[in-house]
Amino acid sequence: MRIVNKEKELNHRHFVAVRLTDVELNLLDQGATCFSISRSEYLRKLLLEHDEKTGKKILDESGRSILRKEFYMDGLNCDPMSFDKECELTNAHFHKNKKREDIKSHHYIISYDPTDVTENGLTGEEAQAISLELAKQMFPGYQALVVTHTDGHNESGNIHTHIVINSVRKSAVERQPYMDKPHEEAAGYKHRSTDKFMNAFKKTVMERCQQEGLHQIDLLAPAERKITQKEYMTQKHAQLLLLPLHTPLRVHQNCCLLENL
Repeated sequence: MRIVNKEKELNHRHFVAVRLTDVELNLLDQGATCFSISRSEYLRKLLLEHDEKTGKKILDESGRSILRKEFYMDGLNCDPMSFDKECELTNAHFHKNKKREDIKSHHYIISYDPTDVTENGLTGEEAQAISLELAKQMFPGYQALVVTHTDGHNESGNIHTHIVINSVRKSAVERQPYMDKPHEEAAGYKHRSTDKFMNAFKKTVMERCQQEGLHQIDLLAPAERKITQKEYMTQKHAQLLLLPLHTPLRVHQNCCLLENL
C-alpha cells in the first residue's frame, strides 16, 4: 500500500474560508471570468503583484509573493468598507436584484498613460481624486467603490482606477443629458451602459484629462471591432514577445475606458 505525503503534493496548504454576499460573489465571478481563471487565482491577482506578460506572480529575492504596495479607496454614497452590505440594503428596499442571474454591479476602469507619472507628475492620490470626481459626475445617486492602483503591471507605472457601482440607483437625481430612458433619474432605476451613456462618459474623461494636462487619445474614434479582455491580453502578450529587447515599451491607451469588465 502506497502512503501519500499530502503535504508535499499540495502546493497550497493554507485555506481561508470567507463568507461572501451576492454582490461580492458577483464581482468575484466577473473578474475570474474576465481572465478565464478560478476564483482563488483571481483573489491572488488582486492581492499580489503579477507580471502582465506571463500572468505569473512576481517574487522577491526569497521567492515569496509580493503584496501590492499602494492603493487608494473611497466610497460614493456609501462607506467603502461596507459597500456590499449597503448595496444589499438598497437592492432589498427597491425589490431589485433578487435573482442570481441579475446584473448586480458594473465595473469600469480608467487607465492613465505611464508617462503621465514621469512627464506630468501624476500621483495615485491625484488620480484617485480625478476618478472620484468623474464617478460623482457620471454615477449620481449610485453607490460606488472607487479604487486606484499605482503599481500597474510589473511596476510599469500605469496608474489605473477601478469604479464599481451597484446596478440600482439609491437616490433620485436631476435628469442628465445622457439619460434617454423614462424615469432614468429616479431612485431604484437600474444602470444601463447604453451607447449614449458611454459616449458621454468617454467625452467627460477626455475633457477632464485635457483640463489636468494629461496625455489623451480620442476615445470616441470607432474601433474596427470590439475585443474581449482575454483577446486584449493575448494580443498584448504576443506583441510584447515580438518586440526586440532594445525596443522601448510604451502604453498608448491613455485614459482608456473599459466597460463592464
